[in-house]
Amino acid sequence: MSREFPIGLTPPDWLVRNLQPQQAPLNWPAIARAAIAMSLPFAIGLAVGQPAYGALASMGALSGVIGDTADAYRMRILNIAIPQLFGAIGVTLGSAVYGHGWYAVAALTGIALVSGMISTIGAVASVSGLLLLLNSVIGAGLPLPGAWWLAPALMSGGGLLVLLLALLAWPLRSGVPERSAVANTYRTVADLLATCGDDPTAGYDAARRAVTQSLNQSYDLVLARRARHHGRSPELTRLLAQLNAITPVVEAAPAVHQSGQPLPPQIREAVRHLAHAVETGYTGPIGLDLPTPTGETTRAVDHALRHAAEVVTAPDVDPRGIDDRLGRPAALRIRTARAARNVLLSSGSWRYGLRLAVCVGLAQILVSTVPVARSYWVALTITFVMKPDFGSVFSRALLRALGTVAGLVIAAAVLSVVPRWGSPHAVSGYGGWWDVLVLLVLAPLIPALTPRGYGYQTMAITPVILLLSDVLNHQGTALLLPRLVDSLIGCGIALVAGYLLWPESWHTRVGDRLAEAVADTAAYVESAFGTSEGSVAGPGAGAEVDPAARARMRRRLYRDLSVIRTEFQRALTEPPPTGRLAAGWLPLVVAVERIVDATTAARVRVKHGAPPPSPAEVTQVTLQLRKLSEGVRESEVLVEVRTDLTGPAESVLEPLRQEVAAARAIASPH
Repeated sequence: MSREFPIGLTPPDWLVRNLQPQQAPLNWPAIARAAIAMSLPFAIGLAVGQPAYGALASMGALSGVIGDTADAYRMRILNIAIPQLFGAIGVTLGSAVYGHGWYAVAALTGIALVSGMISTIGAVASVSGLLLLLNSVIGAGLPLPGAWWLAPALMSGGGLLVLLLALLAWPLRSGVPERSAVANTYRTVADLLATCGDDPTAGYDAARRAVTQSLNQSYDLVLARRARHHGRSPELTRLLAQLNAITPVVEAAPAVHQSGQPLPPQIREAVRHLAHAVETGYTGPIGLDLPTPTGETTRAVDHALRHAAEVVTAPDVDPRGIDDRLGRPAALRIRTARAARNVLLSSGSWRYGLRLAVCVGLAQILVSTVPVARSYWVALTITFVMKPDFGSVFSRALLRALGTVAGLVIAAAVLSVVPRWGSPHAVSGYGGWWDVLVLLVLAPLIPALTPRGYGYQTMAITPVILLLSDVLNHQGTALLLPRLVDSLIGCGIALVAGYLLWPESWHTRVGDRLAEAVADTAAYVESAFGTSEGSVAGPGAGAEVDPAARARMRRRLYRDLSVIRTEFQRALTEPPPTGRLAAGWLPLVVAVERIVDATTAARVRVKHGAPPPSPAEVTQVTLQLRKLSEGVRESEVLVEVRTDLTGPAESVLEPLRQEVAAARAIASPH
């Protein structure tokens, strides 16, 4: 029988959120790749009498396993190969200053600055910056065997082995991940339609967020490949057309939910039928058993579904008629130049780079001046913890400490039980093939536990790194306690020098972005009721609004709000006052999402026969939204403000007025 904590012993909410494992399915192919890629190089090293070389290659494979997260094969090349190049540069630079005291301090501090700045570009750049600094720390802290070029070659080779294993099925499954992603988007839309009209709306809100996330992933995969093919690939053109075709169904969902009338089951079954056709590439005739529409919203759904069915089953798609709803990415050369310019001119990239450089510099000064055993583990810990794009620095420091303790317990068992150096059972004075067996068991835990949370990932990685580093420094169980102390010191430096001394509250990180999203929402309201497609032109709406431009605006709004929600959820894992303030502001993010939904619903109703709103109604709503945006930007606390939003009760904007009034009541300044 479960027992409740006494009131004084109840853990705080922010701690519970940090320790609660996230739910995620097991990626069995990634688990198998991790076992092979990390144990095979070490086994080959043992077989040729060079276990240290095998350990270096396995370390490189570890970085490849960490980056092995993409579904699409071309994305795997970017996620694994590019970071390996930066990792090779890092270990080369680190090895050059090994044992050179203050030169090592200066070099690692400078590398940390560069690493931090390039990490702000994007996901691939973030992993590249991480490996640049991580391998620099390893090279400057461990005596690496062989010529200067051997360690970079071995570590890069280990990472590229992961990539090779990940690409083995590419000839047989080319395009399958992209088709699966688009099909999954259709299925999430079916789930969304199943929740429409439900009361309360929690299920609908969760389903809508799932659709947003799935659309983001699918567009990212398809548009990234389309940029390389310059629109010439029939398969990618077809997938993009299918993504665009499901968008009107998504736009109709808010109108259906607003009506309060659930859709017949045949509707969602029809969407799932289309999802199966997308996934299998079926282009034959398809029969949709759709009920007769009875109103504006059901007409919108019926029209959108029939259009989607035509696109899904069309054998050929003209690429000239396909609109890239989010905009096709620019050429790689242009994006690289743009990213470099943004990094050099962005105060955020300089600020993060300086934070990381200060922390790594302090760590290197500490291990270089304090008369204790020299350790690279302090800077290594800081490198992992100081990644705000991976989560809250505070939370990562906490979880790093807890995960390291758990990982050291596993490492202690391994290093104590498995025969080590000097043991009569060891092979040539070494743990030998026992270590290969241990890697076969421990390596799969990394991709298995990483999706559960950072603490679980740390728990899985720690014993693997300790086992491999023991091959290079031969310390055995004697390194366990120093590594724990080093980790705690690194977490302490990150918390003080990288967190507490930088007065960047969650409001400065998220409040401004939320204010921008509210301002963009006001522009979206204006565009939704511009002169296009028979509706009226509200003041400020300007010329006729292109439907594709309106669709891009809506998609970007939902994408931005999804990122903002993620930032707030990270803030919830921090202790008071940050976590408490974030909890107070999160309802406003939900309110803005509902405003966008209400705007889309009104637009769909107008398009399918409802009377359009008057210019005065549009002006009134957009004015209130811009006042809300200004209030969010200027306010540090939430104070309710009553708003005077009136208009015809039968107007399509009445639900939108209610949502705007609710948002103003949640968050407005004095």
